[in-house]
Amino acid sequence: MDETDFWEIVDSTREAADGDPEAHADLMVERLVRLDPDAVLDFARHFESRYNRAYRWDLWGAAAVLLDGASDDAFDFFRCWLIGQGREVFEGALQDPDGLADLLDDFDEEVDGDGEDLGYAADEAYEQLTGSVAPDLGIPAPPREPEGTAFDIDDPGVLEARFPRLWEQFGADSYSA
Repeated sequence: MDETDFWEIVDSTREAADGDPEAHADLMVERLVRLDPDAVLDFARHFESRYNRAYRWDLWGAAAVLLDGASDDAFDFFRCWLIGQGREVFEGALQDPDGLADLLDDFDEEVDGDGEDLGYAADEAYEQLTGSVAPDLGIPAPPREPEGTAFDIDDPGVLEARFPRLWEQFGADSYSA
């Protein structure tokens, strides 16, 4: 499976789910079980490599604005959700996390930002196909700390200064500075 195939599965299942993250994960599993186990593992490698690429302080800060704060787990689930938004949003966020303000039409923290189930879709599909747990993907583990320069993601003033467009569009009403 190449990168184009990976993103096609992400995009087609997201569109069919009509914005429902749980349905998106279910549809992704349904789509993946139509493939052979090796292709599912290829999909998992693509997903995991992007998940690791998104382990960055600047994206954590953007997640904190969108989610009104982001714990370790919330940021993990946000990265899965970000991949689930497709190539344009994912790559755009990596280039300019504040640019998510332009890439996201809207954001409802009750529904959006939590793609935990997406992170397990390939594992679930592999297990359905083979009856066993997926093997190690052979991808290097993510670094112990996010890439980039650390900053206080719990400080509304810092978030507003670093992510002015996201703050104006999604954060200003949620935080009490």
